[in-house]
Parts: sequence; structure tokens; C-alpha cells
Amino acid sequence: MVDTAPGPGLILFNRFGMGARPGDLPGLRLDPRAALKAELAKADVALVSEADASALGLMSTTPNIQAAYAAQAERSLDKKQAEDATRLGTAPRAALGGIGSDAVAEARLNAMAMTAARPPAKPGPRIEQTIYNAEALARIDMATRAEIGFVERLVAFWSNHFCVSVRKGDIIRVTAGSFEREAIRPNVLGSFLDMLMAVEHHPAMLYFLDNNQSIGPDSIAGQWQKRGLNENLAREIMELHTLGVGSGYAQADVTSLARVLTGWTYAGREGRQGEPGSFVFNVRAHEPGDQMVIGKAYLQGGLGQGEAALTDLARHPATAHHIATKLARHFIADDPPPAIVDRLAKVFRDRDGDLRALAVALIDSPEAWSVPLTKIRNPYDVAMASARLSGAVPQEAGPSLNIMRNLGMPLWEVADPNGYPDTEAAWGSPEEMKLRLDLSVQIAHGVRSAKAPLDMLDDLAGQEASAETRLAVSRAESREQAMALLLMSPEFQRR
Repeated sequence: MVDTAPGPGLILFNRFGMGARPGDLPGLRLDPRAALKAELAKADVALVSEADASALGLMSTTPNIQAAYAAQAERSLDKKQAEDATRLGTAPRAALGGIGSDAVAEARLNAMAMTAARPPAKPGPRIEQTIYNAEALARIDMATRAEIGFVERLVAFWSNHFCVSVRKGDIIRVTAGSFEREAIRPNVLGSFLDMLMAVEHHPAMLYFLDNNQSIGPDSIAGQWQKRGLNENLAREIMELHTLGVGSGYAQADVTSLARVLTGWTYAGREGRQGEPGSFVFNVRAHEPGDQMVIGKAYLQGGLGQGEAALTDLARHPATAHHIATKLARHFIADDPPPAIVDRLAKVFRDRDGDLRALAVALIDSPEAWSVPLTKIRNPYDVAMASARLSGAVPQEAGPSLNIMRNLGMPLWEVADPNGYPDTEAAWGSPEEMKLRLDLSVQIAHGVRSAKAPLDMLDDLAGQEASAETRLAVSRAESREQAMALLLMSPEFQRR
């Protein structure tokens, strides 16, 4: 770790961006602050283009869920037909209870005909995994092709803040990527309130935090179903998405917000409430009556009652402080200077959660350019920075996904709603660094660049590379060892 202020190149590509690519440093014409603001000003910079989405076969959430429903039904039917064919084809004649031989033969022929008409699917990945891989490649492609990657870092930050996890099941496996494309990317430089609304209406979040199972006790559905109120979504909205822990809300507020959000769900495979996989407000499951949340009454009003509560939570002063703290922790330091937190919180409040203005305030903060690079790249950053340094745009998601999984950060697969940790302690332990060393050797073995490792060090850090790193790379006994040392250097690992 370097205790002096880092150079502008390392700050630009390590602290704010996704890592330097060959030619990035000498090709930088603007000063670093201006370069970052220029990236923010690009139209649709956070969006996956229609052309790229089409090339990868990406679909929106509703057809993704429908594809999962269809695949589940297909597998269930295949299993039943296989069981029926086995049972009818091997059952002892004495066990057929006197059924005539003609009837037995007909049943067997029918089972065989059904099996022949629908042969077993060819071996290959399940549709859920195919969708996941395509979405992962879209994200990896955006990160590796970005000029600097500041917006992609913001996408990753907000996607982790509002995380969902494929550990929950196949519904998340087919929607984690479309959730990011639909709820996070369109709003990453827009309004926090709009992002919050998009997130909490999204089927992926409603399924992940079990709001599709939450029923108002006094609702029409609650009168005859055994299921009742589920507080998971309400609790995480307050604790993680908006106010933050210790911000003054009580358990009673969580319960009231959970009542307000009853009925927020998505249509099931039968399509009784709407198109399967689409957001619906189920009035029959919504708890009737007024509710009190953090000292304010929200009058009975169906879907609007919940939207009014979310609006106030988005604009609460505690939310501004919570978001400012997390953003400063991510970009500046594990324990960010109070001055930058206060400054960011003020911008959040004064600009009504304008996330572009918040990003500009971060760029303009003197701490962003003076605080040493004490943080360490998380596994996603390592995977993307490695790909960018090689100069190659990945053609498949597998190698990057393997890096992330091997280092303990599988994409969209966090263990709990808190998201992946964002501190040096989480990713810089001795055990973690040993894993990184082993993985750096593997990555170095696969690098196909014709450049010498010292030239790649210049691509990475230019004149900001330390004498110690240059000496270590130059004295390596082989090209692969030199590349591994480069990948383990502070210039690569620190941000």
C-alpha cells in the first residue's frame, strides 16, 4: 500500500474505472475529471444496446420467466412420461389386476408413442443457465468495452446495493440480468426515487424477498388462506435500500410497511392475474385500511399507498446519509472522511436524489484525488481489469465467471440481501491473497498478448508504476512469472 496520494492515471482507471486498457493512458487527452464527466454525458452510456441485446438473444423479464415456466413444465412432463413408460413396460402381468391383454398392450403402445413423439432433449445447458450466461456476457462486454468504466462501476455498485441472488432459485437465475438491465441501468444516472420504484416493482426483487407470498391478514385472500404477512421486503427496503440501520425506524414501522406492500407481486404460470411473469397488484391480497410508517399516515389507496411510502423513504434525510456513506466507502475508503459523506448527502438532499449530480460531486471531491488507494479490487473488478489489460473483449462469459467464483464472488449469487461486502478486510485477507496469487498464475498462463510484461505495466500504470514493481517484473524468471507478478502488484490490485 502506498501512503502518498496516487497519480491521476491510477485514480482514473483504478478508483473510478474498470482498469486501463492498452493505449488508454497515452491516449487520454482530457484531464481525469473532465474525462469522467465526459463519460457521464454520453447518451445511453449505461444501456445495453438493442443490437447487442439482439445478438446475445437477451429478453425482458416477462418472457424470461415464461421460458423458465415452460422449461420446468417440459422437464416435469419428460420425467412423468419416463416414469409411466418404465412402469407400464415392466409391470408384472399378475399385478395388473385382471386387466385384459388388449388393454395392457394399448397402454404400453400409448406410452411408447408419447415417448417417441417427444424424445429426450439433447444434452446441454438448461435454458435457465443459457439465459444467465447471455446476461453475464452482456455485462462483461459492457465493462470491458467501456472507455473508462465509471458508469459500469456505478452499475455494479447499485446492482449490489439492490441485490438479488440466483441462490434463491431459477426465477432469479433467469431474471437477475434483466433486473439489472431494466431497473438499474436506465436509472443509474437518473433519479434514486425512479430506481427505487423500478427495483421494488420488479418481479426479481418481489420473488427474492418473498413479497409474492405476503398476504394482508384482513384482505380478501387473507380471510381464507393460511399464509399471512411476510416482512422481508419491507425490512430490507428500510434497512438496506433506503434509511439504513440505526436510522430511527422501529419494528412497528417494518410491519406497517409490509402491510402497505401486500398485493405487490407478479403473475404466476397460470396467468390468472395477468401475463405470466409480469408485475401485478393483487387487490385481493392487499391489507385494507390506513397505515402509519415512521410517524406518517398513509391512507388506504391500493398500489398508490405503497408508492407514496416509497417516495417518502427515498427523500428521507437518513436515506441521503446512508447512500452517501456507501458511495464514499465504495470509491474512497473503508472509513471515508466525514467531509465527503456530508457533502454527498447534501447533494442527494438538495438535488432530490439526482444520481448524475451525485456522481459529479464525487468526481469534484478533493478527497477522491488525495486519499491513497487503500482499497482492494473485489473479484469482479479483478476479472474485468484482467480482461481489459489483455486488450481482448471476451467472447464468452465462462472465464470471467470462473475468476469471480474462485475468488468468492459469483455473479448475482450473493448469500444474503446485504450484498457483497465492500471493505478491504473482506477481500484482502491472507487466505484471499493466496487465492489471488494462484489465480494470477493461471491468468498469466492464458494471456495471449504479444506485449512484454513491462510494456503491459506501462499500459496499466505508465510513469505511476513504482520502481519496486518494475524491478520485480523485470527480474522474473519467465514471462508467465512476470505477468503473475504484474497481476499481484499494488498497481493492479489496489483501487
